[in-house]
Amino acid sequence: MECLPARGGIPGPAGELEVWLECPKTDLRGVLLIAHPHPLYGGSMHNKVVHTLARAALNQGLAALRFNFRGVGESDGEHDQGIGEQLDLLTVAAWIRTELPEQPLLLAGFSFGARVALLVEKEIGVEQLILVAPPFRLYSDLWPVDRVETPWAVLMGDADEVVSFEEVEKWVQQQKIPPNFEVFSGATHFFHGRLADLRAAVEQLI
Repeated sequence: MECLPARGGIPGPAGELEVWLECPKTDLRGVLLIAHPHPLYGGSMHNKVVHTLARAALNQGLAALRFNFRGVGESDGEHDQGIGEQLDLLTVAAWIRTELPEQPLLLAGFSFGARVALLVEKEIGVEQLILVAPPFRLYSDLWPVDRVETPWAVLMGDADEVVSFEEVEKWVQQQKIPPNFEVFSGATHFFHGRLADLRAAVEQLI
């Protein structure tokens, strides 16, 4: 099926979910589904790191699918501490599977979105998982060391002021199937001044 750009609402578990599907100018190679950072701290599908991930996907011939978790932008509902947000992500994944059933699906998440992505990637069945600045210790009981079996990567700056780089590094080292761990020297949580480097790294990964 042909990739057709779309922006609007789809039925979700708490009402409508706002989605934004962008299509590459080249032949379609797959879809990158992107989960945004924490809704209570201004996170949305318009976040600049999310935007950077979308650009990386489009540059590599993938469609970029962004969406707003419940209670953000035009999405109905209220923030649900990451529980209902898992259902939101599963819903968007099911929708794109229907829209583009033959295309490989990759999943990325930034900060809060990385945690949600990690918790549902097995249920979605993705080809690749990309976690940017995963918020380790925010929900310390939900960071398993043996969950991911698909190819995956963790990207973060060693000057992250929100997430402890040392704790994420230790968690990565504990993984039974280790990710590709990409460290950006001097980069902060939001990759100020390093978004071009982040985009290049993600393009290389996908």
